[in-house]
Amino acid sequence: MSVRRILPAGLLAIAVTLSAYATETATHSPPVVATGAEWTRHCTKWDKWDKPGPPYRIHGDTYYVGTCGIAAILIVGDDGHILIDSGTKAGAGIVKRNVQALGFSLRDIGLLLSSHEHFDHVGGMAKLQQSTGARVMTSKAAASVMASGKDAPGDPQFGMHPPMAPVHVDGTVSDGETLALGNLRITAIATPGHTPGALSWQWESCEADQCRMLVYADSLSPVSGKAYRFGDHPDYVAAYRAGLERLATAQCDILLTPHPSSSGMVERLSSDTGLENSSACASYARSIGVRLDKRLARERAENDGR
Repeated sequence: MSVRRILPAGLLAIAVTLSAYATETATHSPPVVATGAEWTRHCTKWDKWDKPGPPYRIHGDTYYVGTCGIAAILIVGDDGHILIDSGTKAGAGIVKRNVQALGFSLRDIGLLLSSHEHFDHVGGMAKLQQSTGARVMTSKAAASVMASGKDAPGDPQFGMHPPMAPVHVDGTVSDGETLALGNLRITAIATPGHTPGALSWQWESCEADQCRMLVYADSLSPVSGKAYRFGDHPDYVAAYRAGLERLATAQCDILLTPHPSSSGMVERLSSDTGLENSSACASYARSIGVRLDKRLARERAENDGR
């Protein structure tokens, strides 16, 4: 397994102004952390993408900082933080406020990561990159989309989305590669299907002596434009299934998804067991596999009926 260490952008400038930075961070008040139960009082099962919701601690150093309808995940480290996804352009403002409401500085975010390259999840990435100065890392297939702001022709949903503000992509990551930022380690899992460049992410988060493996699993649903047929792209379907298998076999104690509704966040937070479930990733991957099978069967039936 390869591990790539990520140095914060502007490292020299940070070193020069270290004393000023120390003064600034020393004046921060302790984080005010909402609970998952409080989040469910503000958010519903299938909520609006840009509806504000309170941030809350998921486990250990990991926090939910997204909106009610679109997730954004903050992982806090000793030498910089990692943020996965931005939400929409409007949602990015809510993400910024949620990070600050927890008592963390935006300038301490050193790494911005993505799930998949659609405007509802990375449409605000340019805004967050400007606010944080962080490096942006994504998959090779997603990099050109984020750099141009336009969906790729190979995307099943090509032509369905508005353009996004272009993002400067600092580098790409491959399946199984681990990124390191200070004491944080996070591993990419290639899960193409919903988009060609979709990624899921896996990391360990500890709270006292309770360590859990968290997985932010991509949306993965076989949704497309009217003219797109998954059955016409056997190589794409094979890669789709391979990604589902990787996700199903990944160690996973807590499942998170870009659309909270996809993994029943409201229901799970309202239950006695909460978010923890070691079989959640496997169940999620299987459910997507069933949806893909049904989609392919429907396409075959439509073709036979012509």
